[in-house]
Parts: sequence; structure tokens; C-alpha cells
Amino acid sequence: MEINKILIVDDSATDRFYLKELLESEGYKVVALESGESCVENAATISPDLIIMDIIMTGLTGFQATRSLTKDPVTTKIPVILCSGKLQVTDQAWAEKMGAKGCLLKPVQKADLKALISKLK
Repeated sequence: MEINKILIVDDSATDRFYLKELLESEGYKVVALESGESCVENAATISPDLIIMDIIMTGLTGFQATRSLTKDPVTTKIPVILCSGKLQVTDQAWAEKMGAKGCLLKPVQKADLKALISKLK
């Protein structure tokens, strides 16, 4: 699977900016949204090759949004990577149960992100 367009979902403007800059410097086209709700509503239209989403957001959490995306036949094939500043072992297990393809600790390290993306290709 080729990854060209990545959707970032995070309620923190700082984290969205950081990830956008990091990914664009690697040649990816990046779209950013600030809520789980907007991700679930717009993912099919945006049609990203990958979604990188924060876990802890107001409203729909990353876990809930991932579950919705993986259960929807239109978005089920879009891989999701979840991120959190407080990543626990149980969070990683729960993320996998919701259908996520991986988890990253914030602040996301470029090498970790590149390694996880290359596993999805």
C-alpha cells in the first residue's frame, strides 16, 4: 500500500502543526482536523492513505473514532495510528482492539513515525 496523503487528527493546534511539518518534510500531503467527530464525518471524503490520531480529545476520543472508522465499510481499510502523551500498555492493547495499526508516544519522534509508516506500506 502506498501512503501519500495523511490525515492528522488532534485537538492541540501545536501537535497538529508539529506533525504536519514533520510529515510534509518527508514529502507527504497532509490534511489536519481537530476532532474525532470531524474525522469520522470527513474521512471518506478526504480519502487519506493513513490517519494519525490523538487518543485523548474532547468529544469523540481517538479510540471511539478509530472504532467508528474500522466498522464503516467505506473507511475500514484506512489504517489508523494512535498517539498520546500518556501511553500505557493497556492503551496499546485497547488501540489494537479498536482496530488501530499502532501507537506512538507524544511528542512523536520522526524515526518512530517513519518506522511505523514503513511497516504499513
